[in-house]
Amino acid sequence: MSLLVTGSIGIDTVETPFGKRDDVIGGSAIYFSYAASFFTPVRLVGVVGEDCPKHYFDIFNDREVDTGGLEVRKGSKTFRWHGSYLKDLNEAQTVEVDLNVLAERAPKIPENFRDSRHIFLANTHPVLQQEMLGSLKTPKLVVADTMNLWIQTEHAELKKLLKKIHGLVLNDGEARLLTEKKNLIEAAKDVLKMGPKFVVIKKGEHGAMMVSDRDTFVLPAFPAEKVVDPTGAGDSFAGGMMGYLSSQNTFSPATIKRAMAFGTVVASYTIADFSLGGLKSTSRDAIDDRWHEYKQAMSF
Repeated sequence: MSLLVTGSIGIDTVETPFGKRDDVIGGSAIYFSYAASFFTPVRLVGVVGEDCPKHYFDIFNDREVDTGGLEVRKGSKTFRWHGSYLKDLNEAQTVEVDLNVLAERAPKIPENFRDSRHIFLANTHPVLQQEMLGSLKTPKLVVADTMNLWIQTEHAELKKLLKKIHGLVLNDGEARLLTEKKNLIEAAKDVLKMGPKFVVIKKGEHGAMMVSDRDTFVLPAFPAEKVVDPTGAGDSFAGGMMGYLSSQNTFSPATIKRAMAFGTVVASYTIADFSLGGLKSTSRDAIDDRWHEYKQAMSF
């Protein structure tokens, strides 16, 4: 069953200790879509400006990603982000950001996409996330991502969104910022009180955790030998997780745990190269092999 994702599509400039890449494709929906496509067909909904090079989307030529929901908006400019990891590979420093088209109205979800049952509202303005969710017919599972910018500037709208979704994905700093709780277990339980049935907290090099009313589950990160560019790792994690969940069509705690492990493995490929280079270099077979290696490493 198809998985629909809405979120940002951007033109990135990224600096890490391994070099600099100017004007590469980025954005939460792009990383998510590529990662999820290893497990299930993906429907991509997003908007770019007239300045976005058409060849950027050639990356999906051999993937099951339907870009019928991609809008090229006349007179607008594409979201741009310039980030630096020169001080700390675990945390991006935003050098410059131009919201451009992301500060405008939400893209329209095509009529033939509106029957999607599995939805991921990738990181973008919470008002736009709500607008797009409202145009879907009968979603079965809705999970959203967010970031510190929206927590700080659109807190009220974000809380409205949380009442309408089943799961929330965010990082540890964002969880603390949203709840004003330092302990992540306490923070996760506070998020549950806001509406979601489960919350997944990404902890960077320390892995991820999932908390629901019944479960607390912690996974370590995959032991990567080399981190070149962490950009998109969290979105790839979410893509791998949601892609697997969609392919299984069941959302039991055990399935969510396996899905998180797949998300962790997929993210380990993302960080190995700039932009989508790491994901483009792998395959579902390689992901499965690494998943079994990862699972074995945690057995005791």
